[in-house]
Amino acid sequence: MSMIAAISSPSQNVLELGPLTIHFYGILIAIGVIVAIVVSKKRYERFGGSGEFFESAAIWAIVLGFLGARAGYVFTHSGQFTDRPWAVFFIWEGGLALYGGLFFGALTVIYLVNKRGGDAFAFADAAAVGIPLAQAIGRWGNYFNQELFGTPSDLPWAIIIHPGHRPAGYEQFETFHPTFLYESVWNALVLVPVILWLERREKLAKGASFGVYIVMYSFIRFTMELLRTDTTFRLLGMSRNGWISVAALIGGLIWIYWMQKRAEERTLVGEPTLLSPQAATNSASPLDPR
Repeated sequence: MSMIAAISSPSQNVLELGPLTIHFYGILIAIGVIVAIVVSKKRYERFGGSGEFFESAAIWAIVLGFLGARAGYVFTHSGQFTDRPWAVFFIWEGGLALYGGLFFGALTVIYLVNKRGGDAFAFADAAAVGIPLAQAIGRWGNYFNQELFGTPSDLPWAIIIHPGHRPAGYEQFETFHPTFLYESVWNALVLVPVILWLERREKLAKGASFGVYIVMYSFIRFTMELLRTDTTFRLLGMSRNGWISVAALIGGLIWIYWMQKRAEERTLVGEPTLLSPQAATNSASPLDPR
């Protein structure tokens, strides 16, 4: 394959500090989690919620969400563990399914909101910016692990994959679509700015920001699933996560419609508007808790 330029893969994916071996994948996931908590907490406080409650709920949601994310990955990539079933616990090798994490994380938040009080819709809106920022950072862990890339490509930004990481049937190809990069750029430079722009223009009802996140993420994930080569199951040419993305996109559109309609109906009967509280702090930065 003739190449003008390409992205080189890293020569190693760990950092050796004496007896300690630290995986870059883990470092980037940790940074992403910290960014998500800090940004989302500030947004939740600006929406009128308790920062203390957010931190407590977020920690539980992250812990159980990680378990769900790993379970989701193992379920959709079961073929990778046929010869090494114990490797399902080797999370440092990569492998977290966002949809599984979102599902278990959301259940955790709903339970804690019902038990301790809080605002589930404001919590979801706050996380609608924090989560994609965390994803944008965490996806670079896939770069260091040389995983979750797409089909062969000779584009200037294609990534060079070392022979030991190339999937069966693609051993003769050297460069592939960096699908992790596509998703990272989409989340950080398209998805998040669109949500903030809509909020600033007072276009979203309370709870709708999370729906926009689901719709926009599902769109890019569906597109990436058409390129990725790492799935072991396909139905009508589409992977499990591809089908889940279609369902999530439709569900997200329904959620947005329901949130917007709900706000309009409550406004018509004279109840306090459910428009996102960010509309009231229009002059502040979308990430500023002033």
